[in-house]
Amino acid sequence: MSKKTGMWFEEFEPGQSYSSAGRTMTETDLTMFSMLSGDWNPIHADAEFCKSTKYGQRLIHGALGIAISTGMMHELGIFQDTAVAMLAIRDWQFTRPIFVGDTLHLKLDILDCDGSRSTRMGSVDRRFTLINQNDEIAQVGQCAVLMLKRPA
Repeated sequence: MSKKTGMWFEEFEPGQSYSSAGRTMTETDLTMFSMLSGDWNPIHADAEFCKSTKYGQRLIHGALGIAISTGMMHELGIFQDTAVAMLAIRDWQFTRPIFVGDTLHLKLDILDCDGSRSTRMGSVDRRFTLINQNDEIAQVGQCAVLMLKRPA
């Protein structure tokens, strides 16, 4: 049996903050997500069409930003082996476009911890802030997770 590496529910408290390493978005990321999702909207797939838009270039899918955020959260290691299930994604906002070549990192803030419903698990509410290389917020939203409590 492998050893637990993440944090128990009791180790989280409101006000804690964590930051991930950076990740540069690539042409391959954009294409693979289009293939996986089936979303070939011209704003993501047609460079000529995008020349006439406000941004002048293709945009990374907003949903890919959410997926990248959860991946960066996983890389922090604090939820490894102790997270049970994602409970909700709320109030997600796409505040700035993400482009091929942008380097993103995640700032994760613990907002609330509720352990009142179960002796085995508690919920941890978190704010995800996806930030680009210019220190601009690209996406922000909340996501609750069900966490294991420390065994008695």
